[in-house]
Amino acid sequence: MAVKHGLGKGLEALIPMEDGEEVLRGPSAAGERLIPLDTLKANPGQPRTHFDEEALIELADSIREHGVIQPIIVEETEDGGYIIVAGERRSRAAKMAGLKEIPALVRNYSEQRRMEVALIENVQRADLNPMEEARAYKNLMALTGLSQDEAALRVGKNRSTVANALRLLKLPEAVQESLEAGRLTSGHARAILAVNSPADQDVLYREIIGMGISVRESERRAGELNSGKQGDPKKEPKPAPVKRDPEIAAMEEKFIEALGTKVSIQGDLQKGTIRIDYYSMDDLDRLYSILGGKD
Repeated sequence: MAVKHGLGKGLEALIPMEDGEEVLRGPSAAGERLIPLDTLKANPGQPRTHFDEEALIELADSIREHGVIQPIIVEETEDGGYIIVAGERRSRAAKMAGLKEIPALVRNYSEQRRMEVALIENVQRADLNPMEEARAYKNLMALTGLSQDEAALRVGKNRSTVANALRLLKLPEAVQESLEAGRLTSGHARAILAVNSPADQDVLYREIIGMGISVRESERRAGELNSGKQGDPKKEPKPAPVKRDPEIAAMEEKFIEALGTKVSIQGDLQKGTIRIDYYSMDDLDRLYSILGGKD
């Protein structure tokens, strides 16, 4: 397979050209051209489904001051528009910054190659959350017929990294949603996967969300659950708990189940306080919607 290098900086240096690929060059020496932002369309195979609003605002501020330093990669469509292959985040931030055009490299890709490039960019930039990355590897392998070893080689990752990511797709749906929303870490998710029984997986998931236990404690609890133990999820001794009204304890459990996050109620049947934890702005928006908020 012929491989050509030297197509510019950044992602282009990581993605060598293959036979049949072509750079449609504009007036600049690096093959860049300015593309109107209103002609761009999102890549339907884009691995990333979540774009952090705060991070976009920060990038837009940087673009206002310094411009778009690295061109995006696009593919021309039959109607004269362009599909974004790599750089959707930059294009969104450029719009927020008030730009009308963005520097781009125009390429011709096969469907398989387009997905590879989009995945490589996001993985190399660590832009995907764990579930987005897992689904991207799965889709790449399904589209191309690549093995885990081959997929790892194509995106420049260790096989174990790809294998561990794909294992996340075996998690219960509620756990996947919490992982995607940032309420769980990948370490917590792997601890849940280590539990043999689906019922015990749910027990550990609720302990992680409801009690905020660490990854190390989660791993220890996974071992206990597999051995049939139902001990204290916190290893270190704790003071004897204050006796609580069972109605308050039951209501706390209902809040945790309904909101999918850590909730604690302090007080009695007459008065008290409710604490609801959140772990990102998206998580806070989600809770606001659940609690009846309106835009």
